[in-house]
Amino acid sequence: MCLAIPAQIVQLLPETDLATADVSGIKRNVNIGLLDGQNIGAGDWVLIHVGFAISKVDEQEARASLEFLEGLGQAYRDEIDALREQIDHPDEGSG
Repeated sequence: MCLAIPAQIVQLLPETDLATADVSGIKRNVNIGLLDGQNIGAGDWVLIHVGFAISKVDEQEARASLEFLEGLGQAYRDEIDALREQIDHPDEGSG
């Protein structure tokens, strides 16, 4: 199952469409190009899916989504484990 997961932007990477985002304590680079023109910056919350920020959300919505996802149990843990695996082995395929 693939989920869109809330993440908080930590920093923008200059002269790219990339930003470092914190996803439940895991920091990873995500592409924010789909949100061009939405003034994304450090501290903003976004929903990410397969490495792309697909929408900007407010903090309250992000936290409510995280709470819901954590309540899903194993599906959420599997998604977080997949993120960790991508960080640990970035050159392997994503299936």
